[in-house]
Amino acid sequence: MTLKEIALNRSAYHEYSVIEKVEAGIVLEGGEVKSARAGGVNLKDSFCMMQNGELFVKNMHIRLYDKSSAFSTQNPKRDRKLLLHKDETIRLRSKVEQKGLTLIPLKMYFKGSLIKIELGLCRGKHTFDKKNDLKEKDILRQTQREIKKY
Repeated sequence: MTLKEIALNRSAYHEYSVIEKVEAGIVLEGGEVKSARAGGVNLKDSFCMMQNGELFVKNMHIRLYDKSSAFSTQNPKRDRKLLLHKDETIRLRSKVEQKGLTLIPLKMYFKGSLIKIELGLCRGKHTFDKKNDLKEKDILRQTQREIKKY
């Protein structure tokens, strides 16, 4: 099956350290799917939350489809339900409640004709962790340049 990436949450990798990744389905409406195909999705500042035993993505922006009718004026940042098996939802809820972790959408992609979202079970980084990561990236870039010159 081919995976075509729709959106990537780059800031999540900077702000959090990802412990585990989980694939979930997402409930979207017709105009939202068309807008996602056009690349109108922004995952920055989005997060997942449990409500009544179900998992929802909050603060994910999907641009309104420009060719949709005037009657479908939905909120682009509305809560969207995620589709997971019940045992997987219970397992994630227990980890989030006990260990102080959070669920963050990392990327959204097409898997065949279905839209999937990759969630990361994450722990927040401290500022010194972020600085160390940036230093390591910079050192890696420098060594790549030197190898290329040589």
